[in-house]
Amino acid sequence: MRIQFTKMQGAGNDFVVLDETQGSLGLTPAHYRFLGDRHFGVGADQILTVRPAPSPDLDFEYVIHNADGAEVEQCGNGARCFAKFVREQGLSSKDRLRVKTMKGVIEPVITFDGRVTVNMGAPEFRLEQIPFDASGLNAKTVGIWNAWPLELQSADGLEYTVDIAALSMGNPHAVQLVEDVDTAPVEQQGPLVQQHARFVRQVNAGFMQIVSRTHIRLRVFERGVGETLACGSGACAAVVAGIRWGLLDACVDVHTRGGLLSIAWEGGDSPVMMTGPATTVFRGEIDIPDAL
Repeated sequence: MRIQFTKMQGAGNDFVVLDETQGSLGLTPAHYRFLGDRHFGVGADQILTVRPAPSPDLDFEYVIHNADGAEVEQCGNGARCFAKFVREQGLSSKDRLRVKTMKGVIEPVITFDGRVTVNMGAPEFRLEQIPFDASGLNAKTVGIWNAWPLELQSADGLEYTVDIAALSMGNPHAVQLVEDVDTAPVEQQGPLVQQHARFVRQVNAGFMQIVSRTHIRLRVFERGVGETLACGSGACAAVVAGIRWGLLDACVDVHTRGGLLSIAWEGGDSPVMMTGPATTVFRGEIDIPDAL
């Protein structure tokens, strides 16, 4: 089967984007894994699919698969690329879109400077909705919120705990503070947090260094992918955690290894607004093997 695709990236978080507005391609998890494979496929952190709007009050449906083939709830950097893709492909001339995701509706807006702002919705703190099992844990009060001690065990059997913020931005996040993201144990500790039994759907593990009240540095170890150059929903989660902990102001620049994202949140039930780049890298066709 031969399919057309577009390769895009948002702050280094890279995607294969597929157009299913004229009909389903009928792809399986094995096909998504093939497309995401950097040696045998196209190579991407996630595969994004544009589908027709499921109701008149929406413009499109946005479906996300990680490189491991699993469908996931949200991808903020992908949402910006999604908006740029439908504009460049002539699928919509609107600057503002309403797009259905697995967990709700998001509203990306193409700005005058070519960047894209996405209304990511309000953060979710109810533990059962993240979901996060906090049974038997004693939270520490930090600012107006709390931090949960998460028990980890290293490869050599050493047991220790890290304090995390647990929240959802449509997908689950565990955010911890580190002194320096360059030396943070992302490769070693990221998988331990990501697969922790207390997160029944696994979790995206964020490592946040606070530079000032308006500036953080961030690395994220994502579910089904590993560490990525940037994670939009992870940037939102980190800033929300920092604000709730009393460490950050309402508007924060997030420096990732792939570029700069700007996050704004007024607190409470207000939506988190994320602004950043979205770039088309190339377009192409690929033959997907019949037997995978």
